[in-house]
Amino acid sequence: MPTLVKSDPSAGRFSLGPGHLVFTAVFALRCWVLLRLTRSPLLLPSRGDMHFYNDWARQILSGHFTQPLAFYGLPGYAYLLAFLYRLFGENPFIPGLLQAALDAGTALLIYEICRHVFTPAKPATIPNSRAIGVIAALGWAFFIPAQAYSAVLMPTAWFVFVFWLVVWHVVRSEAAPGALECFVLALLIGLTATAVATILAVVPLVLAALLFRPANGPRRWPSFVRRVGTLILGLAIGTSPCWVHNYFIAKDPVLLSAHSGINFWIGNNPEANGYPRFPPGLRAGQAAMLQDSITQVEAVSGRSLKHAEVSAYWSHKANEFVTEHFGSWLKLLAQKVRNIWSAFQYDDLSIITNLREQSVILPGISFGIVAALAIPGMLFAWRRATRARWVLAGILLSMIALLSVFITERYRLVAVPGLIIFAAFGLLFFWQALLVNEVRVAIAYLVFLAGSTVAVAWPQKDPSLWALDSYNSGWQALESNDLPLAEHKLAVAYVYVPDNSETLFALGNLRFAQNNSAAARSFYRAALNLDPNHKGAFNNLGVIALNEKQYDDAEKWFRLAATADLRNAKTHFLLAKTLLAKNERAAARTEIEIAIQLRPDQPEFSALKNEIEQPSP
Repeated sequence: MPTLVKSDPSAGRFSLGPGHLVFTAVFALRCWVLLRLTRSPLLLPSRGDMHFYNDWARQILSGHFTQPLAFYGLPGYAYLLAFLYRLFGENPFIPGLLQAALDAGTALLIYEICRHVFTPAKPATIPNSRAIGVIAALGWAFFIPAQAYSAVLMPTAWFVFVFWLVVWHVVRSEAAPGALECFVLALLIGLTATAVATILAVVPLVLAALLFRPANGPRRWPSFVRRVGTLILGLAIGTSPCWVHNYFIAKDPVLLSAHSGINFWIGNNPEANGYPRFPPGLRAGQAAMLQDSITQVEAVSGRSLKHAEVSAYWSHKANEFVTEHFGSWLKLLAQKVRNIWSAFQYDDLSIITNLREQSVILPGISFGIVAALAIPGMLFAWRRATRARWVLAGILLSMIALLSVFITERYRLVAVPGLIIFAAFGLLFFWQALLVNEVRVAIAYLVFLAGSTVAVAWPQKDPSLWALDSYNSGWQALESNDLPLAEHKLAVAYVYVPDNSETLFALGNLRFAQNNSAAARSFYRAALNLDPNHKGAFNNLGVIALNEKQYDDAEKWFRLAATADLRNAKTHFLLAKTLLAKNERAAARTEIEIAIQLRPDQPEFSALKNEIEQPSP
C-alpha cells in the first residue's frame, strides 16, 4: 500500500528569495541613475558613439532600412533602437530602462553563478555561496562603469548580460549542453554579435563544455558532431541579418561589419599603445573615424571602393606591421595585457567622467579595486571550487578577444562580473581564515593581495592618456555652449599634450565660438603644422575667410578640405557658396550638385541651388 504524504500548505506559494531581492535592488539603483540622467543635458546624445547609434536609428525610421554597401559599423543596436523608437517614440529613456533591467539581470546572474560555483562538498571548505553571491552582486551594483554604460545609448549592457548568461548556463550543470540548448545559446550569441562582435569569444566556452563534460545518454562522437552542428547553425541564423544584407542585398562580401579592418589597424600599427590611439588622418568618434577610414583609402586608390575592399586594405596594413615588426608587436601585446589589468581608467568616450561631473552616477568602486581583489581570489578558488575554472575561462576569453584590437573601459567591462565573483570569494575566504585562526592562509592571501595591488596600480606615464578626459569633457562643454568650462578643460588637455593636433583644433573651435577669429586661425594653422591633412582645420579656415569675404582664401581652404574628404557634402556646399559669392556660377553649380548627390535630404542645399540657377543681377 503506498505511503500517503501530507501536502505542504506552503507549496506553490511565491516567496521572495535572495535572488529576487538582488534583482530588485540593482534595478532600483539603475533606475535612479537613469532618472538623474534625464535631468542632465547628457540624455540626448550630441556626439560620439551614442550619437552614431541614435542617428543611425533615425535614418532607419526615415526609410533607409538597407544600405547600398556592406554595413560599416555593427547594425544590431541601431535597428533595436529604431524598433523601440517606432513603438515608444524617439526617447532614449525606454532603451535606458530596458538596459537597467538587463544590468539588474547581470547582477542576478552573478548571484546565481556564485550559488552554483561555490557549493562545497564539505561546508567548512569555502564560505557560504549565498553570501559570496550577495556581496558580488552588490559590487556590480556600485561598479561605476556599469552604472554609466547601462544608462547611455550603447549596447554594452546587452553584451555583458548575454555573455554571462552563457557562462551561467555552462556552470550550472555538470552535463554537456544538449542539441537544443546549443542551438538556442548560439542563436542568442549570434544576434548579440550583430551589435557587439566580441560576444563570439564565449563560443569556445560552449565548445569546451561539449568536449570535456559528459553528455546525457551514450557518449558518442556522432552526438558531439550533431551538437556542434546545431551550434554552428544557431550562429549562422543569429548573425544572418548582417551577412544576408551584405552578401545578397549590398553585394559586398562581409560577414558582420566592414569596420573590423580599421579597428584591427588602430590596434596594430607602429604608433599603437594598446588603447584606441588614432593614427594621423583619423578623427576620434565612431562616425568621423569610419568616414575618414573610407575617404583615406579611396584617395589612395583614386576610385570609389566597396566596404569589403576598404576593410581588406586596413587589415593588410595591420598584417604587414605584425609580420615586419614582430618583436614590436609582441611588446604591444604585452602592453595590451597590462592595459587590461591596469587600474588606469581609459574611457575613450569620457562617458564616466561626464556623468560623474553631472552628478548622474552614484559613488562606487572602480576597476582597479576589483582587479586587485580578484587575483588572490582566483588563486584560492582554483583548487577549492573546480567549477570556478569555467568562470575564469570566461574572463580570459573575454580578455583574449581584445588583444587583436585595443583596450577601453567599456571593452573590458565584460570581464568584471567574473572578477567581482572572485573578489567577493577572496574577501570572505580571508575573513573565514581569520575566524578559524588559519594564520598561514590569511598571510598568503595578504601577500597575494599586495602583489596584485602593485601590479594593477602600476602608474601610466603617457601624458596623452591623462589628457583624454579633459579633452572629451572640453568638447562636450563646447557643444553645450558652456564656454567657461570648455576653456578650463581644454586648457588642462593642452598642458598635457601641447603638440596634439586635435587639442589645437578644439581650442581653435573654442576661440571661434568666442568670436576671436584671429586666435582661432592661429590654432587651426598650428593644427595643420602637426597634421597637414587635417580636414576640420581646412574647413574652418575656409569658414573664417568666407565670413571675412576673403573669397579667394576661402576657395583655397575649401578645395583642400574637399580633396582630403571627397564625400563631405557640407564642404562642397560651402565651396559652392564661396564660388557663387565670386559670381562663378558654373563652378558653383557643379559643387552644389555634388553636395546634393551626397546628401539629397538637406533643404539648404536645394535652396542654394535655386539661388545659383537664378540669373545674375
